[in-house]
Amino acid sequence: LALRSPPGNAARALPAAVDIQPACLGLYCGRTVLSVNGSVETYGDCGVCPRGQRTDDNKICRECMGSPDRYDWLYLGFMAMLPLVLHWFFIEWYSGKKSSSALLQHLTALLECSMAAVVTLLVSDPVGSLHIRSCRVKKLSDWYTMLYNPSPDYITTVHCTHEAVYPLYTIVFIYYAFCLVLMMLLRPLLVKKIACGLGRSDRFKSIYAALYFFPILTVLQAVGGGLLYYAFPYIILVLSLVTLAVYMSASEVEFFKDLLVRKKRLVVLFSHWLLHAYGIISISKLDKLEQDLPLLALVPAPALFYLMTAKYTEPSRILSEGGNGH
Repeated sequence: LALRSPPGNAARALPAAVDIQPACLGLYCGRTVLSVNGSVETYGDCGVCPRGQRTDDNKICRECMGSPDRYDWLYLGFMAMLPLVLHWFFIEWYSGKKSSSALLQHLTALLECSMAAVVTLLVSDPVGSLHIRSCRVKKLSDWYTMLYNPSPDYITTVHCTHEAVYPLYTIVFIYYAFCLVLMMLLRPLLVKKIACGLGRSDRFKSIYAALYFFPILTVLQAVGGGLLYYAFPYIILVLSLVTLAVYMSASEVEFFKDLLVRKKRLVVLFSHWLLHAYGIISISKLDKLEQDLPLLALVPAPALFYLMTAKYTEPSRILSEGGNGH
């Protein structure tokens, strides 16, 4: 916007022309850098930042050159574990006691998810490296930039939706896509050869279940990715405690000898302990090792408490003692 100089003495006080750049509205709208000449930068119009960039404090789109911190990696690890845990659950659920191929299917699911994670990191920027560059997450709204598109005249909307948390949002979708592709390539051949103890209609049920839970996980990430980012440590702790209690009560685990006799129960117990430790590490972030590491001693506490008190809360015993009391 050019302003003409007023006549008279006031003309000497004001420059001949003043360039006034309109303000860049919106929380996530920014100006891209068109060219750099020494220390002088030329900016474009206010709008959406390109992929891999986000706005700085001056509303300028800057390339994400940082790397994920420890909490970011823990979040990505949680999102990577979700399909693996669901694979294991449905393999165990549909294998039953008739099939001896459950272990091989478990190992195949682990191989699929591990390969998908490695390939996802390799195709992410920088390509060919297991390291990724990212933007730092500052607040919850960074995950939902589509909700902050400004309307300067309350009629026209300026669309500034971009991935401000690059690449924590889209990398999960890429990982799920590779998991699904690898599952469809590897699992049917394996199940067809080794799942002889199951009926023809039952042997592929774990694969059919994955075709249901992968779209659910995708929608969950698309809608609640930001909420999961801040809440996943507590989700892990709650789910590990609840599922451990349900498994022990359903399997009628009462004494320590039950765990030692049946190795499968011992594996399930250690798996829950690992999840519980993962949740504690995610909450504490291990910023202060001398204070955070002792918290890991609490990992076996819920299981030990259940094993020591299960005999006192057995329903048949409570009913018999109640009947004797009358």
